[in-house]
Amino acid sequence: MSTTAAAAIYLVHLNPMTNAHKSIISKLKKDYRVYIFPVRFIKDWREVNTKSLPFSYQLRKQMVESVFDDSVAVLPDYTFYSPYSKYMPPLLSSRSWELRNQIITQINEEKFVSYTGDKAEQLMLKAYRLNPLKADRFEVSASSIRARLYRQVVEGGDRDEEWREKVPEAVAEIIKENWNIVDKFARMEDSTTRVMGMKFPQEGYK
Repeated sequence: MSTTAAAAIYLVHLNPMTNAHKSIISKLKKDYRVYIFPVRFIKDWREVNTKSLPFSYQLRKQMVESVFDDSVAVLPDYTFYSPYSKYMPPLLSSRSWELRNQIITQINEEKFVSYTGDKAEQLMLKAYRLNPLKADRFEVSASSIRARLYRQVVEGGDRDEEWREKVPEAVAEIIKENWNIVDKFARMEDSTTRVMGMKFPQEGYK
């Protein structure tokens, strides 16, 4: 773990955690105490998952900790509570600022930065005063990995060969142990919607 007195905030989906996520976190750890916030969507006190957002917060936390143990902090505070539409539009919604403060409260260090490789997201993080790093974009490719997972279910065959090399070995084992989740969503329609570039479950949006 870094001995520097600064923190790095990583707001992320991790559905699932990929080798690119591992590279990003490893790079941040060299200079910062890393706080990872996998996004959650809560309705009626339960997490809402979809075909695009299949793995629960607890499983995604397990994925990170299977690679980094307790050398990073994985926290549940990047949480949208239904109705998610109350967080829109960004910056103008008081609920969105409450979410920002909900995250910042968990940071122990006085100085902090945030990470995203997306230029538009960097502007948004800057507007929320989250001090985004100037960073190149990593090809995270979680969506392509999900597509390969679902294709394994629909088409059959060896479910390891197409996607396993794209995720850390420990994460591959977690996915295999929870294959029932992949099987559940493989043949379902995706009930995720995009609003101003952000993914939300349709259930609980309004």
